[in-house]
Amino acid sequence: MISNIGIPGLILVLVIALIIFGPSKLPEIGRAFGRTLTEFKSAAKDLVGDEEKSEEKKPVLAAVKKEK
Repeated sequence: MISNIGIPGLILVLVIALIIFGPSKLPEIGRAFGRTLTEFKSAAKDLVGDEEKSEEKKPVLAAVKKEK
C-alpha cells in the first residue's frame, strides 16, 4: 500500500507544499492536519474500547441465559 517515503521524499513533499500554499499558510494547514489526526485517533480508540466492552459482556449474557 504505502511505500517507505524516506527523507528525500519527505523533503520533496514539503517543498511542493511550500510552493503551492506559501509560507504563511503552512503552519495553519499543519495545525488543522494535527487536530484532524488527533480526533481520528480518539475516535478509533473509542471504537476499539466499545468492541472490547461488548466482547466482555457476551460471556456474561450467555451465562445468564443458561441459568434461565
